[in-house]
Amino acid sequence: MGGLAAIAKAAGFRVTGSDLNVYPPMSTQLEALGIEFVKGYAADQLDLDPDMVVVGNALSRGLPVVEAMLDRGMAYTSGPQWLAEQVLRERHVIAVTGTHGKTTTTAMLSWILQHAGLEPGFLIGGVPGNFDSSARFGKAPYFVIEADEYDTAFFDKRAKFVHYRPRTVILNNLEYDHADIYPDVAAIRRQFNQLLRSVPGSGRLIVNAQDAELETTLEMGCWTPREGFAIGSGADWSAHIRPGAAGRFTVSLQDRPVGEVAWDLYGEHNVMNALAAVAAARQAGVQPAQALLALREFRGVKRRMEIRGVVGEVTVYDDFAHHPTAIDTTLRGLRARVGNARIIAVLEPRSNTMKLGVHREHLAPSLAAADLAWFFRPADLGWDLESAVASMGERARLADSIDTLVQGLVDAARPGDHILVMSNGGFGGLHEKLLAALRERL
Repeated sequence: MGGLAAIAKAAGFRVTGSDLNVYPPMSTQLEALGIEFVKGYAADQLDLDPDMVVVGNALSRGLPVVEAMLDRGMAYTSGPQWLAEQVLRERHVIAVTGTHGKTTTTAMLSWILQHAGLEPGFLIGGVPGNFDSSARFGKAPYFVIEADEYDTAFFDKRAKFVHYRPRTVILNNLEYDHADIYPDVAAIRRQFNQLLRSVPGSGRLIVNAQDAELETTLEMGCWTPREGFAIGSGADWSAHIRPGAAGRFTVSLQDRPVGEVAWDLYGEHNVMNALAAVAAARQAGVQPAQALLALREFRGVKRRMEIRGVVGEVTVYDDFAHHPTAIDTTLRGLRARVGNARIIAVLEPRSNTMKLGVHREHLAPSLAAADLAWFFRPADLGWDLESAVASMGERARLADSIDTLVQGLVDAARPGDHILVMSNGGFGGLHEKLLAALRERL
């Protein structure tokens, strides 16, 4: 919604907004754009008499602002619907979907097109290092969008991405998530099938050839040519990671090498993201060799293995990982970077799916690459976290408050350690509090 506000501002509208919690990097981005926002959902914010109210999917019936909007008969729409009608209708939309990797892949693809001089529009669910903001109106014809399968609004329970009518679609992966709205993975497959029904036959699907759930989804109906990508052989697009050089890999198309990338990103998941972005960029006329040159200058996305500070030879990272698969791939990527150095993982089970306990049996295995793991146990967690991670033995530690967590981390940290903090929220300002405590220890 913050990115959507930025696009509306660029289109010439006066934009205001509200949220329950607004925190960096989005809060600072909105302030820099001159977009006013208030905390909370009181009805008096509607006294501005807006021409249109764009309702985010975090809002529900019963909130004062929602009830006032309905009582006053105001014009309202959802974010995806507004974007489709005001921005995307005459664009070549490239949609990036999947349970994991959407934000990074969208940022990569946007940068590749920018590097090629195409000046695309984009909407990214994070702050990309190669751009000043997470969203841009851009120039026609291309618009790159992070296409989320979460539902649209309280009055529209379809997945967001069905509104976008893309011509090119990246299918990164598909796992069970969003347990607060989908009863099982089959329900998510049906939403992906609805998306595929809107992609023209003259378009293109860029598909993770290693994902069985995606293959099952495509068997439900596919009317568009597809290209697969994978690490190793057996797909249209393939990558081979150079042994002993985790930040270097070669890319091949139909088993013919097209170039090599050397960069600061690590992990097989980022190589897969890169393959998808290069393949999709070719649909916009960008040749693979040119795309790979752009990736060498890719600067990542905030909150994706972002180094927040180094104090006393202890490195503190911030990462958005909150699903067991993302936790596992992020940790393995960090392990590839730091070798045998000690990794301390810190996790906040904050997402709706995590709070429901859907992935609790997979939580401990996802932390196998960590030497020590600290868990923040919020008061509203609806399951027994201690039992879920008991198999980790002494490697697992729990804290019931941020202050306790900070103290425990400071006591445990040694020079050379890498502390990876994972949450899809602000985590109570843990990163800065931890860095400050580490400085006091010096």
